[in-house]
Amino acid sequence: MTTDPRTTTGPGAPAGPRAPRRVPAGAAVLREDVTDAIRAAVFDELAAVGFARMSIEGIARRAGVGKTAVYRRWKSKLELVLDLVSAFAEQGLPAPSTGSLHGDVRALLEVASHALRHPVASQVIPDLLVEAARHPEISDAIKAALLDGQRGIAAVIVREAVERGELPGGADADRALDLIVGPLYWRLVVVRGELPPGYLDDLAASAVAALSR
Repeated sequence: MTTDPRTTTGPGAPAGPRAPRRVPAGAAVLREDVTDAIRAAVFDELAAVGFARMSIEGIARRAGVGKTAVYRRWKSKLELVLDLVSAFAEQGLPAPSTGSLHGDVRALLEVASHALRHPVASQVIPDLLVEAARHPEISDAIKAALLDGQRGIAAVIVREAVERGELPGGADADRALDLIVGPLYWRLVVVRGELPPGYLDDLAASAVAALSR
């Protein structure tokens, strides 16, 4: 009678079959709904108290979770905010393609004004710009989220306008972005004033006229 090597024991015995690895469960699994609740709570907390006064405890309380649920995903409030800003930058916005320079500029202004008038964004963006002076990491993240994405859209608008013959070949996309979005940002974020009727139409016409000179 022979011995089944899979059951042989002793120093020289071959190793038996390995038990299958158990998939982590319970505390080891990061639930997506909890992550989403925390992210939403961060925006609300930023709008309510600002970055300087924001705390992990306050975020957890607003999200209806324990502090450990936050710390298992992010090591600090700075890392959490950077992650949110970076995620926002990665979403991006498609460049408008209306078939005319004026139409594209007007469409970009419509999207930008909607975003800047959002009650959370109107509180969060100015606060993070202040914190950017103290935290280079926040400065880099905001640059990627607010500047690089808009710069890419402006580049597409200018390139297509050049191809249609609406702008000269040397048109500068950065100058276009300043002329299009700069006044709108000043009005909504810095002055925090309402947009009078026809403001976006007038701003679009002025930007196109300035770019076409």
